[in-house]
Amino acid sequence: MSGLAIEVVDLTRRFGGFTAVDNISFEVAAGEVFGFLGANGAGKTTAIKMLIGLLAPTSGKAHVAGLDVKTQMDQIRTRIGYMSQRFSLYEDLTVLENIQLYGGIYGLSDAQITERSKAMLASLGLADDFVGRLPLGWKQKLAFSVALLHEPAVVFLDEPTGGVDPLTRRQFWELIYAAAARGTTVFVTTHYMDEAEYCDRISIMVDGHIGAIGTPRELKEKWNVPTIDELFVRLARPA
Repeated sequence: MSGLAIEVVDLTRRFGGFTAVDNISFEVAAGEVFGFLGANGAGKTTAIKMLIGLLAPTSGKAHVAGLDVKTQMDQIRTRIGYMSQRFSLYEDLTVLENIQLYGGIYGLSDAQITERSKAMLASLGLADDFVGRLPLGWKQKLAFSVALLHEPAVVFLDEPTGGVDPLTRRQFWELIYAAAARGTTVFVTTHYMDEAEYCDRISIMVDGHIGAIGTPRELKEKWNVPTIDELFVRLARPA
């Protein structure tokens, strides 16, 4: 496990007679920005739920932050951050109240919460207003920062830039790079194929399998396509 934030071997999840994730295997290095792509129904959401401890695998193995997803689900949740596709903060609470709430959930001390709250507000340039009054882009950046509040080894981002303008998307990716530079592994899903180019490596799931995996450059050269978008379309076509 040395140097690996995520290790997946033959991970499978079945629902009755339907196999949503079928024997997938991959590794993610510590500090890597890893893009996890796939069309709706390809199995990526099910795979993520297994990795963050919300769904037990049917078979196979996976370790996240050195912990077994089958036997150490509760411990995994303390070592990861998660930002869902739907905005996850409480809009009727202030920015600071949200930070304090999640700091308590993550088990931080009062002193840690106070210190990190001040640093977060300063770095984001936010006043302590009600979250519901913030523009969507600021809400997303705040949610990402809160997911990193307890300094997790791995942070999972599910469509983090959905619905925001191109400038805010670029700013959000600057936050992602900064987190990775501090050693946090970033596992991100996105439906913006240009964002896939920003990742160190990407995988593309097709019908429960991994159809391609590698750096954006490697995949474009291997498949002889100019963009990841074109590769995504090609893999999604029926054989």
